[in-house]
Amino acid sequence: MEQMQAEKLTVIGKLTAPYGVKGWIKIHSYTDPIDNVFCYSPWQVKRGEQWFQVKLESSKRHGKGLIAKLAGIDTPEQVRDWSNAEIYVAQHQLPELETGEYYWSQLENLLVYTESGELLGRVDHLIETGSNDVFVVKATANSRDKVERLIPYLPEQVVKEIDLEKGTMRVDWDPEF
Repeated sequence: MEQMQAEKLTVIGKLTAPYGVKGWIKIHSYTDPIDNVFCYSPWQVKRGEQWFQVKLESSKRHGKGLIAKLAGIDTPEQVRDWSNAEIYVAQHQLPELETGEYYWSQLENLLVYTESGELLGRVDHLIETGSNDVFVVKATANSRDKVERLIPYLPEQVVKEIDLEKGTMRVDWDPEF
């Protein structure tokens, strides 16, 4: 438990709903390709305020989705207790990225400033649209207004600078949008 809290964790998927009568659960993966979620072990799962290390007994693609059998979970009733819990792994398990590439989890919670220094808000989450990802920027107590903004993730065009150490992002974005 203490080790999990000391390590930086990254969410890679979500346990969603029971599948069948033998304790299988549907998995929503945030990895690309989706079945890469099964390449990481162990999984750390947070239920309520408690963390659990979860072991996969079996896993597979099923149609367009994924299903898994978790050790010690054998009935649909037990699976329901795990539904909607997110799956985390230690960041050091993830592949190294090229300079200028980021995991979504690194971009979430960054404070977003215009080039002139106005605070627009904080990155709440990202949306995958197909053509480019989009930041959902929610207002903070100190932001210029209380507007939620959708800002495209277009490096060099819109996103001018990301500073993970400072927890900031500088964008070329009209605050009126």
